[in-house]
Amino acid sequence: MKRSGMEVAADQANAARFADDVQYYLAQTPRQLPSRYLYDALGTKLFEAICRMPWYRVTRAEDRLLAAHGSRLFARPEGISTLVELGPGSGDKLATIIAAMPRRRPVQDVHLVDVSATALEDASRTVQAVGGTRVVPHQATYESGLLSAAAERRPDGRLVVVFLGSNIGNFDPPGREAFLRTIRTALAPGDGLLLGADLVKPERELLLAYDDPLGITAAFNRNLLVRLNRELGADLDVASFAHRAIWNAEDSRVEMHLVSLRAQRVRITRADLDFEMSEGESIWTESSYKFTPEQVKQVLEECGFQSAARWTDSRDGFILTVAEAV
Repeated sequence: MKRSGMEVAADQANAARFADDVQYYLAQTPRQLPSRYLYDALGTKLFEAICRMPWYRVTRAEDRLLAAHGSRLFARPEGISTLVELGPGSGDKLATIIAAMPRRRPVQDVHLVDVSATALEDASRTVQAVGGTRVVPHQATYESGLLSAAAERRPDGRLVVVFLGSNIGNFDPPGREAFLRTIRTALAPGDGLLLGADLVKPERELLLAYDDPLGITAAFNRNLLVRLNRELGADLDVASFAHRAIWNAEDSRVEMHLVSLRAQRVRITRADLDFEMSEGESIWTESSYKFTPEQVKQVLEECGFQSAARWTDSRDGFILTVAEAV
């Protein structure tokens, strides 16, 4: 199928942004890369596999909460005309939410926002199978996709943003507050936010989730190197990097790193980058912050929301919060 000029232009803009970000973040100390670039087509599928592992407890805890409380998530009488999910994954969770809503007030528009075209395709199929809604995909960052979706909102009913999977944990504290304020700016008073957040739990349990015995998370992390080679003309030797997960108790986060197993020189042609890495030096690829229930409540209130309802899964340490823009 022939691609439109707009699609080609969007791909070119995304490629240029990728190169710019790689150039900027790999020059930092410590070297790092934004976690959103983990999610190319293969990375998206690997993450879906991670979510099914017994050691990754986020998904099953959130699924239990959605199944138990889905009909009570958005009980206000005026209903919801527009749903926007940021990072929809396979779309299964959003389909569960839509199916639990009162049929007399169906959601009219569903906007899906993700940088991964594969995730958008999968989620669109899943949500469309529920029926009765118009699905609008946005291949974009959370911020720009949300602003586009909000600009297209229907004038009747509420707009609700759905942000699940504890993706809020991928932001550092200043970035988290800025992001939540961006969401609040896109909403009108009375609009909603459904937020899932992973809670602090024992270190051994956390590290198993990010360094599993099957090596799937390691493959997910190292696939970022494959992507750099393929898309930006890098000369990275994937076998010379090891996956490492660390629990940083002081900052309450799990960190993922790619550790160089030898001294090496790296060239990334399309990012115009050339640098040396010493043995043991790492590239920091993801942070996953863990919370207490009170921390979730506090940051929402500081960013212009009030908690309307919240439910906690005590078995696997997860909290689901419905908040309203004030």
